[in-house]
Amino acid sequence: MAAAAAAGRRRFFPPVTAYDAAAGARRTVAADLDGTLLVSSSAFPYYFLVALEAGSYLRALAMLLAAPWLLALYVGVSEAAAIALLVFITFAGLRVRDVEAVARAVLPRHYAAGVRADTWAVFHGCAERRVVVTASPAVMVGEFVREFLGAEVAGTELETFASGKRFTGRIKAVLVGEKKREVVERLFAGGDMPDVGLGDRESDHDFMAICKEAYMVPKNKRAPRAAADELLSRAIFHDGRLVRRPEPASALFALVYLPVGFAVALLRVFLNLPVPARLVRHTYRLTGIRLAVRGAPPPPPRPGTPGSLLVCNHRTALDPIIVSIALGRPVTCVTYSVSRLSTAISPIRAAALTRDRAADAARIAALLEEGDVVVCPEGTTCREPYLLRFSALFAELTARIVPVAVEARQGTYYGSTARGWKFLDPYFFYMNPRPGYEVTFLPALRPEETCVAGGRSAVEVANHVQRVIAKELGFQCTTLTRKDKYMKLAGNDGRVAAAADKPKAN
Repeated sequence: MAAAAAAGRRRFFPPVTAYDAAAGARRTVAADLDGTLLVSSSAFPYYFLVALEAGSYLRALAMLLAAPWLLALYVGVSEAAAIALLVFITFAGLRVRDVEAVARAVLPRHYAAGVRADTWAVFHGCAERRVVVTASPAVMVGEFVREFLGAEVAGTELETFASGKRFTGRIKAVLVGEKKREVVERLFAGGDMPDVGLGDRESDHDFMAICKEAYMVPKNKRAPRAAADELLSRAIFHDGRLVRRPEPASALFALVYLPVGFAVALLRVFLNLPVPARLVRHTYRLTGIRLAVRGAPPPPPRPGTPGSLLVCNHRTALDPIIVSIALGRPVTCVTYSVSRLSTAISPIRAAALTRDRAADAARIAALLEEGDVVVCPEGTTCREPYLLRFSALFAELTARIVPVAVEARQGTYYGSTARGWKFLDPYFFYMNPRPGYEVTFLPALRPEETCVAGGRSAVEVANHVQRVIAKELGFQCTTLTRKDKYMKLAGNDGRVAAAADKPKAN
């Protein structure tokens, strides 16, 4: 058996470029993940994200410091031993539900951005049954593999304590070499072995050797990525604080810069807090914040006339504040959650809504009599180039409706979160070395395009405003709602919706 395995490891396999889709139909496939279906052969960034998002910054720092030793162990001693140690540092003591949440809400976007186009074409072409065989923990990769690749996952299984609520950090056996072959044989027992096997390293040869045909995927960090719409799902909703995939260099920067960035954020917040709105654009520039204002802002309301209802998409909790700065005058924002801390540090007035439609409509109408009001009718932030379905509540209130398209530029940290501490969202945005906002004031709706003066339905007006904002930003409109976002991030059961849904502006 050992001799046969050794022979399998020494076997020559043609490169994936030799695959000929026209040579005949292939129904089943087994493939490795990192370096095969993904461009990068390193799983370190995904372990780092688990350590950071399900654990803590200290755990992530410990992993980063251990990275050189893990690499030396991987190359010089044993792939299995290095993975076992990496798993222990990452998972020991973490709650199972926290890791599952990260695997569902954080990792898929980073995985999906690195899918290799040529191997995905081969893998996707085997439509009857697809299996991913990987040394990465199944709990870490399962959500992405099932939803985005449409495949079964066979990964390293982790041990938990007797309660089943926390990981011990130990594993039964790392899925490499012969272990991969054994699991493929078990999955395909009673039938033919896979028509196609795909791998990128010698430890994949064992399972590739039992496939009817097999191909090696050569290392190429510049290999073309599969387009987002070529995968079986899209990462519309995701969470996590890091914008970029945390390769060791960017991960080191994100952690080392964190205390410096927090000090910079405090400076940016409290330096600009007492400055009049018409001058903040200049102090923003002095503190490294880029603000681009396009279009023609609506004029201030004349005495005795109501203000404008500024309807914008929702990127971060700072949207209403940025719109006020772009206007150069104070406005009121409406929100479903106003904390004392938010009120104390906010440079604009925030008014609480109740989710009672009639009461909220009366509240907004009264605020419009006092001046301009900003509303984000998506109800929650969305990071990707999509707009969630707008609430039609605002459309019935006034004929003075001004669509506003906003886009936030964040290079290191996201200034929005679903699972994290919402009150830190503005600080994380300002912690970016060069944060930026683009605000575009679009033409106000003509009277005939409104409910009040034109007799349009509230849904028609809401849809029209959504379309013009989406066109300006190059985004797609969806029928997804705020509730869809939180149920998706909670695993479609809504577990975290009540606790996490506390945006500052809605």
